[in-house]
Amino acid sequence: MMNDVSYAQPWDAHAAPVAMRDDRPSLLILADWADTQNLEPVANAAGMRLQGVVSLDAASARLDSQAHCEAVLVFCPTLTPLLERLLVQVETQAIQNGMAVILVAGLETVDLAFACLRGPHTQLLCNPDRTELAAALVAAGEHRPIAGHFNEVDRESIRLQQLSEEVSRLARTLDAMTQRTHVAVPSFDLGPRISDRPSDYIGMPNLAPMSVEAPTVSASAHSAITATQVRELLRARRIRADFLPGDLFADPAWDMLLDLLAARLDHERVSVSSLCIAAAVPPTTALRWIRTLTDRGLVERQADPHDGRRIFIALAQDAAEALGR
Repeated sequence: MMNDVSYAQPWDAHAAPVAMRDDRPSLLILADWADTQNLEPVANAAGMRLQGVVSLDAASARLDSQAHCEAVLVFCPTLTPLLERLLVQVETQAIQNGMAVILVAGLETVDLAFACLRGPHTQLLCNPDRTELAAALVAAGEHRPIAGHFNEVDRESIRLQQLSEEVSRLARTLDAMTQRTHVAVPSFDLGPRISDRPSDYIGMPNLAPMSVEAPTVSASAHSAITATQVRELLRARRIRADFLPGDLFADPAWDMLLDLLAARLDHERVSVSSLCIAAAVPPTTALRWIRTLTDRGLVERQADPHDGRRIFIALAQDAAEALGR
């Protein structure tokens, strides 16, 4: 009689290690320069797996060949000839494949990045600090859009956004309090506007649509308020930051609406970067408020008829009349 023979080898956990499956959402970084040693811990803390860092020149080909990716982080602080094409490609693939997108722009590129936004879930940051970037990664990992659909941001997404803003505000306030060494001299300067920065762009007055009456504030409002008076309100609000921490009185929505009202009365157009400056808060926070005001119907996006890469922000007619009253 033949004895049973077992061909199974004895299990040796040390001799045959098996890698555990990593089910964390994957993150692809597109940047000409990125500090991977600092970014990887942030990605890990946000519950994401860093898939790699690709230069902007090679980013388009990488996106075409990419099999699957849950989130893309794009650093685009400076203008490049192919940047617009890359941003459009990223946004298109995000809608088709359900990728979460985080665009990190600078003041030089924020207008172009804003003009290229297509998906309601894309997060646009401008010169963010480490806390803001980490919060954006957490939101991207927890709430990715469904492929091929434009869905409204749910209550949980709004809660995460509010939480990230609060964490960022507290971090900046603590940092400012620890570094404050002297009392600043009161300043009545409203701060630099986009037109004050050297640029080849020349601001244009509001253009009236053909066969449509030019948008204005109501006649009664015109007689009661002027652009100079509105700008004086803004200057008075700035004075507080010379004596007390500005974060205590931050009201970016109201500051932006006042700036847009003054621009409307002066028949000026306001770019996204200029409105971020007027908000008197970090640009990433200002961008979130611009999106909120747009979603609420208080402000409108207006394309520049002479430059498709630029989007202006203007008051909606109802909002202008309400502010005038």
